[in-house]
Amino acid sequence: MAEQEVKLMKGNEAIAHAAIRCGCDGYFGYPITPQSEVIETLAELKPWETTGMVVVQAESEVAAINMVYGAAGAGKRAMTSSSSPGIALKQEGIAYMAGAELPGLIVNVQRGGPGLGTIQPSQSDYFQATRGGGNGDYYVLVLAPSSVQEMADFVDLAFNLAFKYRIPAMILSDGVIGQMMEKVVLPPYKPRRTDEEVIRECPWASNGKPASRQRNVITSLELKPEIMEQRNIHLQEKYQTIRENEVRYETMQLEDADYMIVSFGSAARISEKAIELAREEGIKVGLFRPITLWPFPTKQIAEAAKGKKGVLVAEINAGQMVEDVRLSINGALPVEYFGRLGGIVPDPEEIVQALKNKLM
Repeated sequence: MAEQEVKLMKGNEAIAHAAIRCGCDGYFGYPITPQSEVIETLAELKPWETTGMVVVQAESEVAAINMVYGAAGAGKRAMTSSSSPGIALKQEGIAYMAGAELPGLIVNVQRGGPGLGTIQPSQSDYFQATRGGGNGDYYVLVLAPSSVQEMADFVDLAFNLAFKYRIPAMILSDGVIGQMMEKVVLPPYKPRRTDEEVIRECPWASNGKPASRQRNVITSLELKPEIMEQRNIHLQEKYQTIRENEVRYETMQLEDADYMIVSFGSAARISEKAIELAREEGIKVGLFRPITLWPFPTKQIAEAAKGKKGVLVAEINAGQMVEDVRLSINGALPVEYFGRLGGIVPDPEEIVQALKNKLM
């Protein structure tokens, strides 16, 4: 067995290393705090000299997402990254990709808002990510890492799911995970696909077929409402398949718990410490961590909540995921929210105090 390659690096750096290693064909981005290390690391590593991966600093976020659209339309593994206001600028292109059923990867290292906001960490793009963000009835597949290791692991996973279902996928991180340094086991190198492999694996792609053969047209435009309705019905059927097959989550110490904390990303890391502190005081509490924010683990949360006295949703925003948790539990027991705003990251002790004040 080959020895594992362990590195100490930031979450943003792990994204860049993993992109090269998982056979990414092209990265198109634009610098913005707190995710600029992604493109900076790619520029330093120069993968165009080793794997042939294209790296472009576009003239804007809008240009970057449309470059991803073009590369994805040719069946290539393409990605972009940004932070909250930059992702807002990309929403039109993401909606176009969803409508054209194009796979691609978008990384969002969240910062506080609304608007330009702050460069400090936040989780206030939950609605933007899980409700599609752009126009129309669509979703993107959303993975929420809580460690540098998952930042690396989720790149290949996101690409695989994106191509499996022909859907844009998003890694929804934040400034805590993006900037923190941890040990990470980098994935092994995966060779980039040849043009012949792309044509074989992506028969839907627009790949320069000769005029003598039928050409694929990549578009989200349809002027006939009857046909557009059928396209939308097809999308909804696909989304239902994803809901049934791709839910991911993690639990901790729920077996004997009286209370359940639901958190994602960096808030889940803080909640783990809060649970440790609470149990030292004799309060039995456990953690439910959604890994896929869409599809959301609705049924799994409802099942995990059975027999509990109450649920606290801890997130670094004004209360967004709490709405999905309340819909999941459907009034079966109290669901309360705790969070901090403006880029302030809560302390574990604050979560314990919120648990006592709101549920006990």
